[in-house]
Amino acid sequence: MDIENKKATRQSYGEELAKLGEKNENIVVLDADLSEATKTSIFAKKFPNRFFDMGIAEQDMMSTAAGLSTCGKIPYVSTFAVFAAGRAYDQIRNSICYPKLNVKICATHAGITVGEDGATHQMLEDLSLMRTLPNMIVMSTSDDIETRWAINEISKINEPVYLRLCRLATAKIYEENQKFEIGKGIQIGDGKDATVIATGVTVEQAILAKEELAKENINIRIIDMHTIKPIDKEIIIKCAKETKKLITIEDHSIIGGLGSAVSEVLTEEYPTKLIRMGIKDTFGKSGKAEELMEYFKITKKDIIQAIKN
Repeated sequence: MDIENKKATRQSYGEELAKLGEKNENIVVLDADLSEATKTSIFAKKFPNRFFDMGIAEQDMMSTAAGLSTCGKIPYVSTFAVFAAGRAYDQIRNSICYPKLNVKICATHAGITVGEDGATHQMLEDLSLMRTLPNMIVMSTSDDIETRWAINEISKINEPVYLRLCRLATAKIYEENQKFEIGKGIQIGDGKDATVIATGVTVEQAILAKEELAKENINIRIIDMHTIKPIDKEIIIKCAKETKKLITIEDHSIIGGLGSAVSEVLTEEYPTKLIRMGIKDTFGKSGKAEELMEYFKITKKDIIQAIKN
């Protein structure tokens, strides 16, 4: 893991989207007056005729994207997660998911790691909201390489996608030749003492915890669950059978997110105790991202404590 060259997944998104635009002329991009923050401005400068700033009108943006998809375009729609999954939920539900239209919702600034913007902008419910929608694929990437893969891969499937992106820069976890597949988690290590299933920014924290624990001969494995829906049932059951302890960790509410999705699989397939780490039924707070991760106990030291307990 390269912790020296960190990059936010929103930045990777903006850069790769512009490259994708070169290869596929059907790619169009819509934003809601936040293109500098979401990094769609990179695409806008390169392809001004295929970029649409819809202003502060997120519901209209989703409906317009739905319309564009019926004309053979592949719309990538971006704004902050709190506005994408929250303010425009009705349009996503009825105008995109119900008719199963080919719209890619790439929502940035998700979770408490938005930082100083505070509780009103820290979307902790988006994975929950989006994964309950029929026809919606839900993803949350952890590093630059994985994000670039996701941006390209979702352009190849003809259905709605919600991709969760973050403001906080994270370490480079994967090499360029890493193989990914939608709906398949990535296993890092093969320790038997515990499995930590993580997504998004918490994957880095889980790997750091793994490295620290190895010094004490406590060997764990990490599952990067980049696809929340459809979730990888096989790898969850495999880890439940092979390891002594199961933990999920996410920069999201423990209600309805990754922890809930894993719990649902275990309940039906292989009943096992699960420790869910995340935001515990509360709103966020204003502060630096790293401080908030410590406050809400989703750092490497909290993972280590949960495993040792």
